[in-house]
Amino acid sequence: MPRRLTWLLLVAGLVALVVAAGARWADGAARAAADREATALARTHAGLLASELQKFRLLPLVLAEYPDVPRALAGGDAAAVRGLDETLELLATRTDAAVLYAIDARGRAVAASNWQLPTSFVGQDYTFRRYFDEAMARGASELFALGTVSGRPGLYLARRIDRGGRKLGVIVVKVEFDRLEREWAQSAGATVLTDARGLVLITSVPGWRFHPTRPVDAATRAALRRSRQFGDTPPATLAFAANGRDIRVRQDKRMVRYRLAAVAAPLAGSRVLHLTPLRPSLAAARAQAALWGLGLILLLGLVGGIGLRAANRRRSQARARESLEREVVRRTAELREANARLIVESQERGEADRRFRAAREELAQANRLGSLGQITAGVAHEINQPLAAIRTFAENGAILLDRGAADRARENLGRIVDLTARIATITGELRAFARRRTPSRGAPTLGAAIEGTLLLIGERARGVVVDAVADDLRARRVVADRIRLEQILVNVIGNALDAVAARDHRRVTIDAVVEEDQLIVRIADTGPGIDPSLDDTLFTPFASAKPEGLGLGLAIARDIAREFGGELALAPGGPGATFLLTLRLA
Repeated sequence: MPRRLTWLLLVAGLVALVVAAGARWADGAARAAADREATALARTHAGLLASELQKFRLLPLVLAEYPDVPRALAGGDAAAVRGLDETLELLATRTDAAVLYAIDARGRAVAASNWQLPTSFVGQDYTFRRYFDEAMARGASELFALGTVSGRPGLYLARRIDRGGRKLGVIVVKVEFDRLEREWAQSAGATVLTDARGLVLITSVPGWRFHPTRPVDAATRAALRRSRQFGDTPPATLAFAANGRDIRVRQDKRMVRYRLAAVAAPLAGSRVLHLTPLRPSLAAARAQAALWGLGLILLLGLVGGIGLRAANRRRSQARARESLEREVVRRTAELREANARLIVESQERGEADRRFRAAREELAQANRLGSLGQITAGVAHEINQPLAAIRTFAENGAILLDRGAADRARENLGRIVDLTARIATITGELRAFARRRTPSRGAPTLGAAIEGTLLLIGERARGVVVDAVADDLRARRVVADRIRLEQILVNVIGNALDAVAARDHRRVTIDAVVEEDQLIVRIADTGPGIDPSLDDTLFTPFASAKPEGLGLGLAIARDIAREFGGELALAPGGPGATFLLTLRLA
């Protein structure tokens, strides 16, 4: 009996040791797995934030070059202020910016994208805002704060406007992150962006907004109240309790454990923190430890059974066999249950990996689409004329069918097919850019491109456009894609037709000359010419002398010409306007 008790105590001690070691191993393995997941998600979410900011950081730079901005900030030009209001409103709608506004040197908002709303910023005093002081002093500033008028949090991107050595004021873009927070919330756990003081700025958990993640001293709290950066009474309680990378959050009257990962964010002194729940990783690790422990216990049981059977072979052989069989059945059932749990955990991990890969692909696509705003805005501008031509050919085809002129109606249908193919090619360029497909290059003849352009413009060109290109030059081939070359000619000739529309003598002349290995196409009109004040912004997107114009045609045309290795420029002198399209000979 004492010997049996000794063996029982020894086995119990070994089991306790195995259980303790398994629990310790499971806890460490769970922490490591949760750390890896938290780090991967923190990097992914930081990348999503960087992609979001990349789109909006360009707006102040673009607006700084807009002619109405310095005139409105200098004061006294009501037309410039109204024009700037409308421009800011349009840009806010197209870019999804929360609000854009201009502040003069005295700290007063003179124009804003919300100028027509009851919550308009126009006339508000922003001298108390830190981003205004920093931008006036340093040239630029970025500040996350609570809106004093809207009451909504956001990031303020400010840039100073200088002209002739004078500081005229500041242009400000406010960015809100509701969509980004919703994307963050789709991942397991919680994601927040904190500033250098540890205050939560952007969060997938709304209740944590502006709460500190570490204790804030009295001086900092007083400074926050004075600046009203986060309202009159910024929260003082911690968002969560942290002990290194171990985080505890109270949820439904109980404490839930998380593991924390932090990566640098694209804002000065800020970090993206992700809290991954420890429970799933801990359950998986414990299941694995239980499997090994059960296997070891089973092995000990088998060894013990063999020993007992050797010592009591004659007296307890039958009883030992029955006991062993029962033990095997029980252990097998436990192993089957543990294996089922492992299968479930493996499926859950596979689903989590799929979501991670999908988020990473969305980030890569966002980076590719970051530059598509200007191209997307120009698609309608580029296909209006082919659509108008298609309608004209279709209407004429119906008339020809009524008259019994089937051959001419069939010719019109063929032209409609060509025009729809041309529209498909234009829209295909947009898809090709999104897919990073290299644009096609060919060697079309100049004559074919001019003929296609005049066909595209249609009735507007008859009696006005004069094709004076010599026959030998019409047959010369150039380095270009025919459809995109026609885009250039449609833009330039279309502008020329608009310029001469109200003139008594309407004429647009196309001719060409060869210089070395280049073919220079000259497009001249008898219009009033280009206002010299537009010389610097003529090829700038969204800059247009026409009230209804988008200011995209010439910008797109020059970009296409440069892609072919050529150039599009305005020739000096007059009368009228003359554009020179330079193309490389094939």
